[in-house]
Amino acid sequence: MIKDYLKLHFIVLLWGFTAILGKLLSLPPVEIVLWRTGLAAAGIGLLLTLRGQPLRVRGAQLARLLGVGTLVAAHWITFFLAARLSSVSVCLAGMATLALWTSLLEPLLLRRPVRGYEVGLGLLTMGGLYLVSQAELDQLAGLLVAVLSAGLSALFSVINSRLTQQHSPLQLTFYEMLGASLSIALFLPFYSRYFTPGAGLHLGLSGLDWLWLLLLAGACTVYAFSVFVELMKRLTPFTVNLTINLEPVYGIVLAVLIFGDKERMAGGFYLGTAVILLSVLIHPLVARRFRRSEQLAVNS
Repeated sequence: MIKDYLKLHFIVLLWGFTAILGKLLSLPPVEIVLWRTGLAAAGIGLLLTLRGQPLRVRGAQLARLLGVGTLVAAHWITFFLAARLSSVSVCLAGMATLALWTSLLEPLLLRRPVRGYEVGLGLLTMGGLYLVSQAELDQLAGLLVAVLSAGLSALFSVINSRLTQQHSPLQLTFYEMLGASLSIALFLPFYSRYFTPGAGLHLGLSGLDWLWLLLLAGACTVYAFSVFVELMKRLTPFTVNLTINLEPVYGIVLAVLIFGDKERMAGGFYLGTAVILLSVLIHPLVARRFRRSEQLAVNS
């Protein structure tokens, strides 16, 4: 069990490292995500073939999975854009609002009742966001884009909660990565004409870009996800979710270690981030107690 816990924390550490890799790459966000999703789709496809798992999906389901891949592309593009518009730390502080977005979207899309404790934790998160924004006003654009990216990620996660009941996780991820890369490829002519007029696309790699891309697609996506799927068979959902909530913490610490003074923020930023992370870490604890009280009420 200790080995499994260490593996889980290592995977979360890798996910916290993705914003740093996006900062190190010389490519623009759209081109980064095109490379990442294309390489990830190829890697997961190879992994499925080696494991002898089926790739074939029916037409309607295939269209749905590829469509969800468009959400993945939008989430990752805004994520890397936020890291470019601000610092890695501010980007990850905005991404920590994922739990808030999920608490808002789940009742709307899954038609479940709103939970009072989620509303309270959401207000606490908003208070933390306010402190962060006031402390780093010059990076407000990056913070807002990161919050939008967190919303897209939450939407993707809520939709995926239904799709995971119909497909294996690796098969699901393969088609979503494929859909993400295809949607970006279709978007490129519009992107090059209206967003980078005269500059063209920047798909060429230079310097250490190959290394950063291999780490991003290979280690942070294919390896991390395949091991994560295996760990979910042995670890409880509570343990997994609580550990994943540490991703912004690991990412911010790594950013400070790698980029030094560029990632050092005002005191209000750390206070606001601590408030956001407090709400995120409290959420699974409160949710677990809430479920227990509901079970006791039903049994009695």
